[in-house]
Amino acid sequence: MSLRVQEGSQEISSALKYMLKKFEKVPIKLCEHPEEGAIHIARYIALAIRQKQQDNQYLVLGLATGSSPIKVYNELVRMHREEGLSFKNVVTFNLDEYFPMKPDAHQSYVRFMHEYLFDHIDIDPSNIHIPNGDLAIEKVEQFCSDYEKKIQLFGGLDIQILGIGRTGHIGFNEPGSWLSSRTRLVKLDHVTRVDAAKDFGKEENVPYRAITMGIQTILSAKQIFIMAWGSHKAEIVREAIEGEVSEMVPATYLQGHANVKFYLDPSAAAELTQVKTPWLAGICNWDDALIAKAVIWLSLRLQKPILKLLDEDYINNGLSELIAEYNTAYSLNIRIFNKLQHTISGWPGGKPNASDANRPERAEPARKRVIIFSPHPDDDVISMGGTFLRLVEQGHDVHVAYQVSGNIAVHDVDAWRYAQFLGDYADAMGIKSDVLTDTVAEISNFIKNKDHNDVDPHSLRKLKGIVRREEARSAAHFCGLDEAHIHFLDMPFYETGGVRKNKLTDADVKLIADLLNEVKPHQVYAAGDLADPHGTHRVCLDAIFMAFEKTRAEVWWKDCYLWLYRGAWHEWPIDEIEMAVPISPDELLKKRRAIFMHQSQKDHPVFPGNDKREFWQRAEDRNRETAHLYNVLGLAEYEAMEAFVRWKFSDQ
Repeated sequence: MSLRVQEGSQEISSALKYMLKKFEKVPIKLCEHPEEGAIHIARYIALAIRQKQQDNQYLVLGLATGSSPIKVYNELVRMHREEGLSFKNVVTFNLDEYFPMKPDAHQSYVRFMHEYLFDHIDIDPSNIHIPNGDLAIEKVEQFCSDYEKKIQLFGGLDIQILGIGRTGHIGFNEPGSWLSSRTRLVKLDHVTRVDAAKDFGKEENVPYRAITMGIQTILSAKQIFIMAWGSHKAEIVREAIEGEVSEMVPATYLQGHANVKFYLDPSAAAELTQVKTPWLAGICNWDDALIAKAVIWLSLRLQKPILKLLDEDYINNGLSELIAEYNTAYSLNIRIFNKLQHTISGWPGGKPNASDANRPERAEPARKRVIIFSPHPDDDVISMGGTFLRLVEQGHDVHVAYQVSGNIAVHDVDAWRYAQFLGDYADAMGIKSDVLTDTVAEISNFIKNKDHNDVDPHSLRKLKGIVRREEARSAAHFCGLDEAHIHFLDMPFYETGGVRKNKLTDADVKLIADLLNEVKPHQVYAAGDLADPHGTHRVCLDAIFMAFEKTRAEVWWKDCYLWLYRGAWHEWPIDEIEMAVPISPDELLKKRRAIFMHQSQKDHPVFPGNDKREFWQRAEDRNRETAHLYNVLGLAEYEAMEAFVRWKFSDQ
């Protein structure tokens, strides 16, 4: 047989091309982007609506909330506005609602559905059904019974849209839910409440209970579409699709449905056997990226350096095809070892007066213009602080651009302390200002009486934004930058005062495009952390991509490399890394000091995620783990490493 090897392949998820559907117990559709899957589902729904209209019948939709279905709703709204899709014959039943929850609360699913769908289409309000989280508890049982009867009155659910939680829940059917369950009041799992904390300010504000459709209610739908986007869903997606049916992973119940389909992007599909290790499922159409993935997998699996792998290691682990092509393991080992070795560089801006044939960056120009884009005001030092310091020390013209203010990630108590400081300082200096006095009083009174549903007023958001800005400025100065090289973009999409953000607009993209044209960079670094494709990091990256497209005609454009780093939670897989920058013990300590400049994010950040470690601890552990993996593979032993993947546009 002949192996098709493509040198320099840029496909991060090349294994997606080799799907054989051997391990999956549920049909799946792989989508390069969430938008692709959302459009496919929306078009199916639109077709079903129109077919029902021809027969003068209702279409009964089961709807979900959360980040996964938002793009489906966006596409349905677009089809209504631009293609005349009518929803007058549509009846909807939502999956769930927190309990207790007032319908006008910011976290209410009633509000969510109106914001993203109902307020923008011509649906009859009487056809909208959402669990009532504002009932007296003694009335909940009867409400749930009536909810089930209403679904049956309309002939049952025609189409049910689902997301999947990290516990494997569908709706709010947490681990332990029984197959025959119907609409009911349930207790929320701790993990679910932690994940919801970002919407409620802190975990203590998240309700402990919810009203949800039951497993049997969901499985009674004629067609089920379930979506998962982002790497934070990869583990539970694998369990739901490849695992045994278990009440501890309620999504596995979907394996028994006759008409269900999972929609996944590459990140969410990353742990599926056919994507992660397709050679275990059958014959692969090998390319350079997949070969490297397989050899590195084998080395780590056996805990043997690449250069010590033997023919029998390949044969005994489903990789005999590779040996057949390369004749001996050693020639293949050398090839992949060299590939990995060439990713290591202590010169992230390129090494002057040196051959760059086997280096990730160009030697010339020796002094490069660089922009580091940081989505939040601390992502630069957390995610690539060592490389940041190295670029400055090696004499490059480094700029840092903070894309959003990060104002919602400052604790109220910190903002109150700064407000009091302003007032006390003005008093001490004899500064008389009614505006300052009134502003300090407004902030103090608001915080004192604040409910978790309240949106911070402009004065408080501005103060919190200044706190983040000055911390970022201090860290950038610590890394060696002057004021002229520090840029605060304050992208407008972020400034809603809450977790839910506005859509990107031309104004957001223009801020980035203008800076690109001003600096004319040879290198750009951007956050490629795609764990949540609806989160701020992904939106900020999309804005950068759009700005690059907007500036294609510029002279600097074709000579600019775009390097993607990842955030505090994830690192690039070793087989995908294209530049690994070693960090010495002293440099790692200096990076930690830069992170410490962000005092409002230390100890107990507002949005810690599900990881209790502080950001500097996560960053150091991740950097050390990357260095450790390189060492296990047989490369030199470093204290730590920061990793990058180069993004290539079509004509670069």
